[in-house]
Amino acid sequence: MTSTVTQTASSDAGRRDSWLSTPIFGIPLPLFAIATLVLIASMVTDTIPTGMIGALLVMMILGELMGFIGDRLPIVKTYLGGGAILAIFGAAALVYVQWLPTGVVDNVTQFMKGGGFLNFYIAALITGSILGMDSKVLVKVGSRYALPLVCAVLFAALFAIAVGWMMGFSPQDAVVVIALPIMGGGMGAGAVPMSQIYEQLLGQPASYYISILVPALALGNVFAIIIAGLLNGLANRMPSLTGNGQMMPGVEIEERESKPDLSKLGIGIIAALTFFVAGEILGGFIPLHPYALMIILVAVLKIANVVPESINDAAAQWFQFVAKNWTFALLFGIGIAYTDLGQVIDAISITYVMIVFAVVAGAAFGAGLVGKLVGFYPIESAITAGLCMANMGGTGDVAVLSAAKRMQLMPFAQISSRLGGALILLISSIVVPLFFT
Repeated sequence: MTSTVTQTASSDAGRRDSWLSTPIFGIPLPLFAIATLVLIASMVTDTIPTGMIGALLVMMILGELMGFIGDRLPIVKTYLGGGAILAIFGAAALVYVQWLPTGVVDNVTQFMKGGGFLNFYIAALITGSILGMDSKVLVKVGSRYALPLVCAVLFAALFAIAVGWMMGFSPQDAVVVIALPIMGGGMGAGAVPMSQIYEQLLGQPASYYISILVPALALGNVFAIIIAGLLNGLANRMPSLTGNGQMMPGVEIEERESKPDLSKLGIGIIAALTFFVAGEILGGFIPLHPYALMIILVAVLKIANVVPESINDAAAQWFQFVAKNWTFALLFGIGIAYTDLGQVIDAISITYVMIVFAVVAGAAFGAGLVGKLVGFYPIESAITAGLCMANMGGTGDVAVLSAAKRMQLMPFAQISSRLGGALILLISSIVVPLFFT
C-alpha cells in the first residue's frame, strides 16, 4: 500500500515538474509567467511604451500564450485551427469585452496598420517562399492554377444560390450581398472598391453597402479559418488527398537546409522590402494590387534565374525566421486590428450563417475538385484557390494557412487573394447590372 502511495505521489510530482518545465515560445513556463506579469503590470499602471516596443511585446506574449493554449485544447487543436483561431478570436474577444486598455488597442492597431507590420510580415513570406522554391514548381503549378480559382468562385455562387433558395433568400442577394464580397479579397482590395462599384450601379452611398458587405466578409473569414483546420484534420486521416504543403505530386517546394547565418537575415530583410517597394512602384502604373505585382515580379526573376543563389538563400532564411517567431504575434494583432467580433455577432442568423458557410464550403469544394482534375492535391488546392479566395485578404491568408499548418503555400494564397480579388471586382461590375436592372 505504501509503495502504491509513494508511486502515485512520485507520478504526480513528475507531472507537476513536466508541466512547470513546459516551454512557451522556447521560454520555461515560470520565466514566461514573469514576462506576462510584467506586461500586465505595465498595462494596469499605464506605463507600457507606445510604438513598436509596446505593441510587439503585447502581440508576442499574448499571441504566443493564446497559440500555446489553442494548440492543446481538444477539438480546437484538431479541427478548428488550434492556436491560430484562438490567437485571432481570443484577441478580438479581449477587445470586445474591453479587457485590454484602449491605449494598448490603439497602439497595436496603429502598429499593424500605420506601422505596416502586416505588410512587413507578408513581404517576407512572399519573397522568401518564392525565391526558396525550385523555379520548375512556379512554372508547372502556375500554368494550372487559374482553373481551380475560377471554379472556386462558380461553386461558391452555386452553393449560395442553392442554400439561399431553400431558406427563402433571393438568388440575387445571395450572390451580390454575400457570395461576391466573401470572395472579393478582403476589405481594402475587395469590399471597399466593391462598395464603390455598387454605389455607381445601384445608387445608394458606398457607406451603406460597406455596412452590408462587412458582416459577410467577417463571418466568411471565420468559416475559412475553421474549414482550414478541418482540412488539416482530414489530411491526417486521408493522406492520399494531401501533399502536406506541396501543391502537386512529384513537385516539391525546395527545402533549404543551409546553416542559419545572422548576416543573411539582414540581406533577407533588404530583399523582401525591396521587392515590396518595387510592387508599390509598379502599382502606380499597372491597375493591379501591389501584392499581386510583387508576386509576379519575384516569380519572373526566379524563373529567369537572375537572382543570385546567395540572395535566394538569405530571403528563404528570413522567411523562416519571421514565420517561426512572429506568426502568433501577427495573428493576435489581426484579432485586435482587423476582427470586429461585434460585427460577426450582429450578422448571426440561421439563414445568413448557412449561406455564408455554403459560400466558403462551395469555394473549397470547387477548388479541391477541379484542382484534383488538373493535377493538384485536393486539400492544398481547396486551401489556396478556395479558402484563400474566401477569407479577408492578407490577414485571412496568414490565419488560414496557419490553421491548416501550411504556411509555405503563401505565394499561392496571395495569388488567390490579389488576382482573384481583381477577378471578383470585374465580375461584380458585370453581374450587378444583370441582377438589378
